[in-house]
Amino acid sequence: MSYKKYKRIFLIVMDSLGIGEMDDAEIYGDKNTNTFVHISQKMNGLNIPTLNALGLYDLDNKILGTNKVEHKNSLVCKLKEMSNGKDTMTGHFEMMGIYTTKPFKTFTETGFPDELIKELERLTGYKVLGNYAASGTEIIKELGEEQSSTHSLIVYTSADSVLQIAANVDKMELKELYHCCEIARELTLKEEWKVGRVIARPYIGTSKENFKRTSDRHDYALSPSGRTYMDILKDNNYMVSCIGKINDIFNSQGVVKTQKTISNIDGMEKTINELNENYEGLIFVNLVEFDSEYGHRRDPIGYGKAIEEFDKILARFISLMKEEDLLIITADHGNDPTHKGTDHTREKVPALFYSKLIKQGRKIDERNSFADLGRSIIYNFNLEKENQIGEVIKELF
Repeated sequence: MSYKKYKRIFLIVMDSLGIGEMDDAEIYGDKNTNTFVHISQKMNGLNIPTLNALGLYDLDNKILGTNKVEHKNSLVCKLKEMSNGKDTMTGHFEMMGIYTTKPFKTFTETGFPDELIKELERLTGYKVLGNYAASGTEIIKELGEEQSSTHSLIVYTSADSVLQIAANVDKMELKELYHCCEIARELTLKEEWKVGRVIARPYIGTSKENFKRTSDRHDYALSPSGRTYMDILKDNNYMVSCIGKINDIFNSQGVVKTQKTISNIDGMEKTINELNENYEGLIFVNLVEFDSEYGHRRDPIGYGKAIEEFDKILARFISLMKEEDLLIITADHGNDPTHKGTDHTREKVPALFYSKLIKQGRKIDERNSFADLGRSIIYNFNLEKENQIGEVIKELF
């Protein structure tokens, strides 16, 4: 099996690490947002020598802790989002060639409509508690004792297009929670209630002091609206190895292999392990903690420390890369922790490309779509696009 230049391509998404407002940010209420810069300011400078060595300064010289360096083995640029929206699914779908014209519905500010909640109660036979945007761990502390002792379900949402259902599986069978989520998925296929994902959030414990979510989370996602670049790779017998929530985002479409993760570091350790595998194709990684633990919680210091932690393990990853490996580091949207509210922010994202085969590293022109990543990946393997969006980043070749 031949390939054009790179044998394996590692696409790592630092979930929500935007790098400055999009031209239309004002429409989304996100004027003057810049996740990366504002975190660096709150940290009084980031200690990120690995990202700095890749040329991060060239993308925004206001990122404190970075400086101008020569980076002969890395290209850097910013990516604009062509699709409408600023959520996880829209961003990831676009990377793989899907153009989303209508943003997925969110219920962050209002909770879900009464009609939907009443239907969910009627069809499941359980009373609904909550119905507001919340951290999953916090809402379990708040409502877990009531849920555990009553015939009920905790329903909540976030800044993403998602309906989440939590239940104590010491009191309710896991398969029953899954059944309730399947009912919710059917209900939320209605256009006015259509969310990107319904997620089962099982937990265990006897009180708010010891409630703990289990690893039996299950996502019920909408599939992409068309074939993706992952499908093209898979259909041509290339590996598509997904780490983190990639498999859930794409509803298993185009996925060859998948691994769940419990943290950013766990995700990177699993990605490092993939370096020992001998195959050709894509390793697609999502590091969700940047977004879920720090962006939505408006914690710039926690976010900054997570970036520094990632930077350390990234150095180890790069040291173990093979000659014909390509690393791409990017993001799927912004989530500026210094901005109002708890929502994602409409931002451009960084794209850092590293390989020993890149010999003329530099900053290249801003790209018009996240899909240029996916298009370049299949181009590398001598494959043609179908109806997907995206153009080849020629400087990589």
